[in-house]
This record gives sequence, C-alpha cells and structure tokens, in this order.
Amino acid sequence: MPDIKIVFLDIDGTILRPDDTIEESTKKAVAHLQQSGIEVFLATGRPLHEITDIGDELSISSYIAYNGAFAIHRGVTLFNEPLPASLVDNLLHTTKENNYDIVLYSQNKNIFTSMESKIVKEFIKTFHLRKNAIYDETKKEEILGSTIITTEEHSEKRFEHFDGIHLSSVNVDGMRTCHDVIRDKVNKGVAVKAVLASLHISTEQAAAFGDGMNDKEMLSAVGSGFAMGNANPDLFSYAKNKTTDVEHSGVYNGLKQLGLVE
Repeated sequence: MPDIKIVFLDIDGTILRPDDTIEESTKKAVAHLQQSGIEVFLATGRPLHEITDIGDELSISSYIAYNGAFAIHRGVTLFNEPLPASLVDNLLHTTKENNYDIVLYSQNKNIFTSMESKIVKEFIKTFHLRKNAIYDETKKEEILGSTIITTEEHSEKRFEHFDGIHLSSVNVDGMRTCHDVIRDKVNKGVAVKAVLASLHISTEQAAAFGDGMNDKEMLSAVGSGFAMGNANPDLFSYAKNKTTDVEHSGVYNGLKQLGLVE
C-alpha cells in the first residue's frame, strides 16, 4: 500500500450528492484521515467564496478552487493564476456572438453578463450561488475561472478556435450542456503539483477522487487517482482506480482500497 500523506476531493458528484448532502461514511472517512495526520483538500471548479461552508462541515480549510487557478493551505496561498484579460475578452465576445450566458468568478463574486435567462437562474439555484454581480470592465483583471452557461448541445465546438483552453461539461444533472473553461496550463492537475511541491509530498503519496472531465488532470497527477462510479465515462481512462458512486460510499470505499479506513 502507498504511504498516503494527502487526499484531494472534488465536490459535486464526489463528496456532494445530488440532494446537496454529504454521506455519513464520507464525513467519517475524512475525519479519520485528519486524525491520522493526512492532509485533505477540497478540489473544485467552484469559486472559493462559495465552498467554505462545505469545508466547515468537514473541518477542511485547504482548497483548490476555480478549476485549479487558486490553491490555499490553511490560510496560506500556494497558487494564484487569474485568467489573462485577453482570454476574458475573447470569452465574452464569443458567448455574446452565440447568445450564450457566462459567469466569471473573481476572488469574492460570481460575475454574470446577465441574470435574466431561465438557465442562469437554474444555474444559480443549482449551485446555491449567493455572491452575484453584473460584469463591468473594472473586473477584467480579477477573473480566476469561468463557466459557459447554455442549453445548447455541443456548444464547446464554438470555442475550438481558442488556443490554450478546452471546455469541460459540468457533470451535474440539468447542467450538462454548461461547460467549465479549463486552461491547458492552469487546471486542477497543475494546482495539485504546486501543492505537492509546496508541502514536500511526492506524487506517490497523493490520492484524489473525482467524477468530471475537469478532474482528469488531477487524477493523472497523483499516484492513486479514483474515478467515482457515477463519473463521466470518459474519465475512467485517466484514473488508476475506480470506486462506487457518490450515493454508495464512493470516497469511503476508495480509501478502504488504500487501507486508509477500515
């Protein structure tokens, strides 16, 4: 068994069930890791300002947020890579041209071009977004992440001409036509590597759990990557291991495979 020193956990579809609750087995497993001296990070596409309540529920204070653009360990920032202003401009132009909506995430706000459409209202409701604002030019330099919001199938094709990014479908029921904007050089995997370097932990001593295609770089960056049973089928090729789904003790059972829980 590998000598695991750190575990990275995605949120939606990994620790958070469709009804927005966390299984007792997951809570117990996380507590056991912490009692054993193992570092636990939440690693998500969500903005940091919208996930600290989940961290509080699990007594976790270390995060990778914005799909890897920001990492913080117990209050100390380890990684911070905002989107280039030119990319923000191009995203705004292309979404407007195609009548899509978009949300841009800053350190403390979810910034929308509009909050009037039905899909945007559903998006805000689904992810319980509270700190919302309307975009203006002064926010351009502050953007850490972004999600394209649309009901159109295969909308990612409209962004294929962009260099250095790819779009990842949101792996949540009702939101699968929406896409997170993932940078090739700034993603969960890059952030994981930065965290491991900062904490002097080897790849082999790291484990990670995820369910969406925005987790593929993260699962590839650790020695023990687990795809949840409910994962996007395309994710399985990036994970060395597979566990049960989010509603059937997926995190607990994966950790049990590693001998970290009984």
